[in-house]
Amino acid sequence: MGSLAGEKVLIGPSSFAAMDPSPMDMLVKAGAEVVDNPYKRRLTKDELRALLTEGITGLIAGLEPLDRDVLSSSGLKVISRCGSGMSNVDTKAADELGILVRYTPDAPVESVAELALGAMLSLLRMVPLMDSQLHEGKWTKKIGTLLEGKTVAIIGFGRIGRRLSELLAPFNAKVLAVDPFLDGGVDEYDIVSLNAALPQADIISIHSSGEACVLGQEEFDMMKRGAFLLNVARGSLVEENALVKALDEGRIAGAYLDVFWQEPYTGPLVKYPQVILTPHVGSYTKECRKRMETEAADNLIEAFGKIKGGQI
Repeated sequence: MGSLAGEKVLIGPSSFAAMDPSPMDMLVKAGAEVVDNPYKRRLTKDELRALLTEGITGLIAGLEPLDRDVLSSSGLKVISRCGSGMSNVDTKAADELGILVRYTPDAPVESVAELALGAMLSLLRMVPLMDSQLHEGKWTKKIGTLLEGKTVAIIGFGRIGRRLSELLAPFNAKVLAVDPFLDGGVDEYDIVSLNAALPQADIISIHSSGEACVLGQEEFDMMKRGAFLLNVARGSLVEENALVKALDEGRIAGAYLDVFWQEPYTGPLVKYPQVILTPHVGSYTKECRKRMETEAADNLIEAFGKIKGGQI
């Protein structure tokens, strides 16, 4: 194991090692001086800049905005992202500044894919709506629909999108794989365009990387009436106003969102009973958190080991 002796490490994610202290213990045993996130929530750019001026050389990162401005004003040597996406990290700037970047692409796959499948079934059978009504003393039965035989467009066919396609196999669902970074096919799935997938899809599940909007008004207008939408990737991938309009018009029968433009979320979607909302918990299973946090700590230690060993 490498040494973190003399290194000051900031912990970005407020929940890091909350369920299992072993990832934090790894950093301490390696000799790091650990600095906790004092705000216990996602750090803003200004907060991050202020914290990174205090001699911090290592960062266990969550979804903090690590752009060129933040990185260039820091003394960081290593960023270890606790998660799979890298859209919040300016990797080009990090490379130019000599900052090593690591991440944990495999750890969240099962957790996020299972959440998407569970939400999909809950939407189709209107489980949360009936649950809330029964808790209010209302015995109201809702007629749902089967997942079996439905056409599911998976936007973003990377690790999580592919795992979701595997979980859908027993339901005999038809999967339309959409990914602009892939050509031809992946396994038994042909890659189709977004414009081709949207008019056919009964269910649309977003697993894209990046922050650029994927579904705006034009895309919602293409969708089959009565379709269901799920987003467990990034809030910015869906234009909220267009989603609200689609819900009002009945074009979208229901939606599930685990990610939002602004978090914590208090926007207009809270008023729609056919929309299921969760507070960005895609990776929040005991198994996933431990694996992801352990890998993030190990990656940080390994990267500093290479620096100190003169390998980089």
